Amino acid sequence: MENSTREVVFSLNGLNDTRTNKLIYFSCSFLIYLFTIFVNMTLVVTVMLDRILHEPMYIFLCNLCVNGIYGATSFYPKILLDLLLESHIISYSACVTQIFIVHSYVLCELSNLTVMAFDRYVAICKPLQYHPIMTPGNVGKILLLPWLLSFAEILIGVLLMLRLTLCGSKINKLYCTNWDVVKLSCTDTSINNFYGYGILITHLTQVVLIVISYFHIIRACVRSQAEQSKFMETCLPHLITLAIYGLSAAFDVLYARYESSSSLQGLRNFFSIEYLIIPPLLNPLIYGLKLKQIHRSVWRLFSRKVSALT
Repeated sequence: MENSTREVVFSLNGLNDTRTNKLIYFSCSFLIYLFTIFVNMTLVVTVMLDRILHEPMYIFLCNLCVNGIYGATSFYPKILLDLLLESHIISYSACVTQIFIVHSYVLCELSNLTVMAFDRYVAICKPLQYHPIMTPGNVGKILLLPWLLSFAEILIGVLLMLRLTLCGSKINKLYCTNWDVVKLSCTDTSINNFYGYGILITHLTQVVLIVISYFHIIRACVRSQAEQSKFMETCLPHLITLAIYGLSAAFDVLYARYESSSSLQGLRNFFSIEYLIIPPLLNPLIYGLKLKQIHRSVWRLFSRKVSALT
């Protein structure tokens, strides 16, 4: 195997305990995937079609939903295929592709949440400077930043992984991740570990920036009843989304680094896929229900469609 790393076919062992209920799992997963795509696309199309929503806050939300579709699509098609087949395997190239998409989604999600926190900080703490700062040109640059940053980070991680010689092919998970492949290496992985901790520190810095932003936001809201109302409508959904993402990502990090072979497979599967299922599904629902302008626009959009059909 050392001489033919690129010809490795990985065995995904996460579905070993689901052989008797595959049809149920397939049906549920397929419906959740369709609903995830539907709610995210509904919000994206609504923001695109309604001129009232052509503001930075809604555009950043649209970017978050696009990333949700991107992340969900990195996971669902492969797991749905595996639920229909007896063997759960993936080629080396397909595994690398999945790693790139899954990890870039995760990193882009946090970067998007950081951008949205900055937007709310400027809107509430520096309202007179909001429009000079959030010009169309700056909004476009800020939209691209999370994608470019996440793609660059994971590209380096994948290149470091590709240099490794592998001495195994079994992955105890439902999908491929960088760390699971690195653990199969029979060569030194200290550079990979060092780079992984560097990425972790970089994105913990983003979390710190979000915390600082909300410290100033909450302090500003305490002094004004109007700002408190704005906080409850526009900032609370962001905090809920951030909490869901943080818990989901933390579960996966703990699973990847400190997994126990004696753990229940079902529980391990849940921890490993939570951040790929829950944030893309709940983010548009949370914002759609909490932001009055969003659900009003969605209702108008569907009303027009129904009227056109009748």
